[in-house]
Amino acid sequence: MKTSRFLDRTTPPHIATLILLAGLSALAMNIFLPSLPGMAAYFGAPYSLMQLSVALYLALSAVLQVIIGPVSDRFGRRRVLLVSLVLFLIATAGTLLAQTATTFLIFRMAQAVIAAGMVLSRAVVRDMVPDAQAASMIGYVTMGMSIVPMIGPVVGGVLDEAFGWHANFGLLLILGAATLALTWADLGETATIRRVSLADQMRSYPTLLKSQRFWGYVLCASFTAGTFYAYLGGAPYVGNVVFGLTSSHIGLLFAITAIGYAAGNFVAGRYSVRLGLNRMILLGSLLTMAGLGLLLVLTFAGIHSALVFFGCTLFVGAGNGMTLPNANAGMLSVRPELAGTASGLGGAIQIGGGAAIAALAGALLGPGSDEMPLVLLMLACATASLFAIYWVMRRARAIGLSA
Repeated sequence: MKTSRFLDRTTPPHIATLILLAGLSALAMNIFLPSLPGMAAYFGAPYSLMQLSVALYLALSAVLQVIIGPVSDRFGRRRVLLVSLVLFLIATAGTLLAQTATTFLIFRMAQAVIAAGMVLSRAVVRDMVPDAQAASMIGYVTMGMSIVPMIGPVVGGVLDEAFGWHANFGLLLILGAATLALTWADLGETATIRRVSLADQMRSYPTLLKSQRFWGYVLCASFTAGTFYAYLGGAPYVGNVVFGLTSSHIGLLFAITAIGYAAGNFVAGRYSVRLGLNRMILLGSLLTMAGLGLLLVLTFAGIHSALVFFGCTLFVGAGNGMTLPNANAGMLSVRPELAGTASGLGGAIQIGGGAAIAALAGALLGPGSDEMPLVLLMLACATASLFAIYWVMRRARAIGLSA
């Protein structure tokens, strides 16, 4: 593989370009959340209708992840990313010009095309380097991404208070244009383009779906992410109703998990090559289970407080940060020639499964409930993730690969 030279589009991209691509995808998902009440008032629409801007975005994002991978295997990462960024800019301009809630929601759904940045940043890494090294690079990319969800709503809230909700989408427009320019200048093609039809590409799904190792990595990543999605779905209720915290306090306590995630990503980036991706996944899964097991014991013992509940999520974040980049690299390594397809399909399963787990967390936390149902759900997800990586390691030994 050619050596990467920054701003030379004849060579593979610099890691900073991949971080920006993935970060823009994460920022587009949540920067405007503090503006939802003001947007409902602006459009004269119910708050529940404006909330669809989140659900519809995630739904279309999951669908697009299935499509983007095969398309990029056929036409190349560079071309698909550039087209996706142009479409994202058009959709973002549409949200700024929308005069009705319906029009806004249509363009908001179209913004989901930026999911290409998240899917293909991983695929590009896998194109560039071998398995364990890919896990290391993905760890650094996702470490940068982990900062964005933490600061996105904060930035969005400040912009909304100072300039109104349009400022959030104005910032996305500016950042999208900057990312397009950087991608055009820096990202050389990394895929080995296969001259087959999209239909033939889609028919490659059974090849992946028949692979036990692919399913093991996907389920491991999905259940690991599921602990975090369950937390996102239930922690606001626990913080506000169970512990009586204000929204600002809950937001600050969410940073504990994000700090843990960034630390886990750093460990993955630093040591995955040395330990191997399966062992790093195993360690991350065990750390997540240890943190949740500690939380369960303390809660059963009656030692329950906001500091205990949110403090134990430091281990959940760290375990997720160690597991996810390696599990993602693993699912891409099963069939390297289908890296884009695997990234898209695996990502769609993760988002779809995570959304379902988040909804389940909300359903379990009814009037009068404490934090226990959420703790048990998160622990169940962590346990399932551990079983999944054991399955992968057992299968690897069975076919003569390093466990």
